[in-house]
Amino acid sequence: MPKIPVTVYTTGPACNQCNMTKKILAREGISFTEVDLREHPDQLAAFQAQGLTQAPVVTTDTKIWSGFRLDKIVSLSKFIRSAERHDAN
Repeated sequence: MPKIPVTVYTTGPACNQCNMTKKILAREGISFTEVDLREHPDQLAAFQAQGLTQAPVVTTDTKIWSGFRLDKIVSLSKFIRSAERHDAN
């Protein structure tokens, strides 16, 4: 898969939405970095200031969303697969 930087900002292991997001990203073969917002309160405050109030917050090089968003994960997976086909040609 093309290397698209994906970061999943979580609120710890008890966050069900965070766990589902990570599980589906992994199932789709999408690599990601996990950052625990409990260890980065300044980043948490910055997300809240942007109106991103649900965990997880997922960022790529061009997109950002908060909460469990299956539609966004599927869209990202399709984009990556499309980029793979383009790179193969």
